[in-house]
Amino acid sequence: MNTQFAKALFHSRGGVAAMVLRVPVGLTLAAHGAQKLFGWFGGYGLEGTGQWMASIGLEPGTLMALMAGSAEFFGGLALVLGLLTRPAALVSAFTMLVAIFTVHIGNGLFMANNGYEYALTLFAVTLALTVQGAGRFALDNLLLERFADTRARQPAVAGE
Repeated sequence: MNTQFAKALFHSRGGVAAMVLRVPVGLTLAAHGAQKLFGWFGGYGLEGTGQWMASIGLEPGTLMALMAGSAEFFGGLALVLGLLTRPAALVSAFTMLVAIFTVHIGNGLFMANNGYEYALTLFAVTLALTVQGAGRFALDNLLLERFADTRARQPAVAGE
């Protein structure tokens, strides 16, 4: 991994505010993913969610449920930890965008009508985290330090 890529992936000038966004949104996403994957918290599990996704035209339903549930569950856990925050947030943002346009957009804005306001809020937060990064208190900072230490111990290579 080159230095520029590592910095782009892990470095963040965000402070504590990024953690304030990451943790509750990550927990919320992980809980929603657990509903889809495992049937926890009153969810329908992979089979039930897959059948529902197929019924709204997201085929193959089980694969779509697996992808959405995994993005939410594992992406949410990654956000809580601040681990690979930018990729986790980007995948989560994309998942929310799909939810907005496949499930909620026709119902208007408000949640009372199954509208898109909640998915839009999650989209906005995850998009902001994609741009900003994990902030001060995150495992991404440890990964960046480790990468920098490893690079400092390696002999210079011509052309880098």
